[in-house]
Amino acid sequence: MLTTTGDATVTDLSRDTATDFESWMAARQHKLLRTAYLLTGDVHTAEDLTQTTLAKVYLAWDRVSAAQSVDAYARKIMVNEHTSMWRRLWRHRETVTDTSTHDVPVAANEYDGVGAALWDAVTALPERQRAVVVLRYYEQLSEKEAAEALGVSLGTVKSQASRALDTLRSRLGDRTDLAGWEAN
Repeated sequence: MLTTTGDATVTDLSRDTATDFESWMAARQHKLLRTAYLLTGDVHTAEDLTQTTLAKVYLAWDRVSAAQSVDAYARKIMVNEHTSMWRRLWRHRETVTDTSTHDVPVAANEYDGVGAALWDAVTALPERQRAVVVLRYYEQLSEKEAAEALGVSLGTVKSQASRALDTLRSRLGDRTDLAGWEAN
């Protein structure tokens, strides 16, 4: 069956295939959302990124589930979509003209202490370095898997990880409470 939503055409999957996708999605969606949040730093953008990723995985389910790792495909889609979103936002960025200070409420951070310091340092990294850190140390991918997910060479992953870790070390200093945070 073929259905049309907006300007996209979607092929409905067979009942068994749809059940397989739903099972996979139920097991992975929270981790995908967390990864998206670590990439974007924003809950709403992370939700959009996760939804887009899941939609693209759904559309390619028959091909992807039979031929390769669905998780690897989903990570690659997520990273590519994040890069595309970031580029679109960069092109259409707005400039703040009102520099006066206002009493702006600050949302409570879900992390405290060590987590807050580390999270702030990670979110301040350049986009590509942050993506490498998220894939290598949160997703615990190998350098090769991270390179495949990002569509870059192994050397690029190594150099971006090295630069990111150097930056994090310089920003966080000699914090003994962070011991082991860069473990594989």
